[in-house]
Amino acid sequence: MSLEKKYPRILGQYTSNKAGPLLFITGGVHGNEPSGVQALQKVFAQLKKEQPEIKGTVVGVSGNHKALQENVRYIDEDLNRTWTEKNIASKKQDSHEKKEMFSIIEVLEQFPKTDFEKRYFLDCHTTSSASKPYISVQEVQDNDAWAHRFPPYIIRGFSDIVYGCIDHYLSRIGVTGFVFEGGQHTSPDAVKHHEGMIWLALSKACDLDLNTLEKYPEAATYMEAMRAEQKTFEIEYRHEIKDGDSFKMEPGYENFQPIKKGELLATHNGSEVRSEWDAFIFMPLYQDQGNDGFFVVREV
Repeated sequence: MSLEKKYPRILGQYTSNKAGPLLFITGGVHGNEPSGVQALQKVFAQLKKEQPEIKGTVVGVSGNHKALQENVRYIDEDLNRTWTEKNIASKKQDSHEKKEMFSIIEVLEQFPKTDFEKRYFLDCHTTSSASKPYISVQEVQDNDAWAHRFPPYIIRGFSDIVYGCIDHYLSRIGVTGFVFEGGQHTSPDAVKHHEGMIWLALSKACDLDLNTLEKYPEAATYMEAMRAEQKTFEIEYRHEIKDGDSFKMEPGYENFQPIKKGELLATHNGSEVRSEWDAFIFMPLYQDQGNDGFFVVREV
């Protein structure tokens, strides 16, 4: 099966031909994170079968085709770091990921702002460490208020520290939304988390009444149960890894795990990295590729 057949750029598109918003959902921006793509395929299969009524249009888009096929984070460079003003203005397609980026932009341009009451995005990812599902939101426009309508943990400020993310670009051009991290890359729950979040986004953005489906989506019920424990965090510190560095995280850390001042977190270029904080660890790196060793976050 060809790559395009397995992962077409547009994974699905659905509308009831009623005025309303655009919901633009991306999965597989990192090729070793396929659960968002798989969840989109499940949701669009059900929409096609049941034909429920929605306002506006939902579109599902796959990210890094070749990296998805090879189950690697990226081919030449991280697709979730390429979305800078400079790269987009230059129009240069001198890496595999820049070609992918411009292909995704071409899809979005098929759904211009003038055709919709509002445009929303949902960018689906997973993490290399074990993790509760969580939202990562940039505090611009109405992104934060929109994110707080959803049940999971919320982390603010990631895109302000790590520049060139797709959500940074989409927010910059006036699309409202956030990144949703569904859990660890290979966790069987990640697809369920992503599916549930997609159903909730359809409900909140496109007025889909989930009760009109043949069966209320179990994945949506599962996500909704997280509302009672919702917390909001802000990033305090990023531990950067430069090309050529040697970095090894201490084993066993999970997202949002408490850390204490003086605790050994990692080894970087042969030196111990110890916590300077009584706080929580976020996105500890347990894969070969990536420039972020870990983050430290505080609960708001």
